[in-house]
Amino acid sequence: MPTTNVAMYAGSFDPITNGHADLIKRSLGFVDRVIVAVAVNLSKQPVFTVDERTALIRAAVENDPRVEVRSFSGLLVDFASTSGVRLIIRGLRAVSDFEYEYQMALMNRHLAPEMETVFMVPSLDTTYISSSLVREIARFHGDVTNLVHPTVAAALRAKFPRT
Repeated sequence: MPTTNVAMYAGSFDPITNGHADLIKRSLGFVDRVIVAVAVNLSKQPVFTVDERTALIRAAVENDPRVEVRSFSGLLVDFASTSGVRLIIRGLRAVSDFEYEYQMALMNRHLAPEMETVFMVPSLDTTYISSSLVREIARFHGDVTNLVHPTVAAALRAKFPRT
């Protein structure tokens, strides 16, 4: 029986952007399945609930059966271990992301030496996209149609209606 290679891509995904979706789809070029792990961070006030974010991720990856979307709280390495995952995927948009991500990768390795982290860079056309920028644009009724999946754009319009 062949071994299935599974990776985990974690984040808050509030909301999922075309950059996130790009990394998920491209990672399927070197793993069989990706678990998208939606972080429940009690210190943040997200725009979308965990259930909404999960549904939006599924829509953004067009319900690809190779992508599983699950939520978690606590340590990522614990969730990855209990999910049978040894490969964590992290995205790097800019050099400024590297220091934080590198520190997290080293701490994850300290906590779970069997866990590996792979850094991926976004495609050129999605490098500038971040969830925080998308939220800000949507909050002020700007056009986010080229930044997120159409389902996500519609959900953002519903969250920030014109008054």
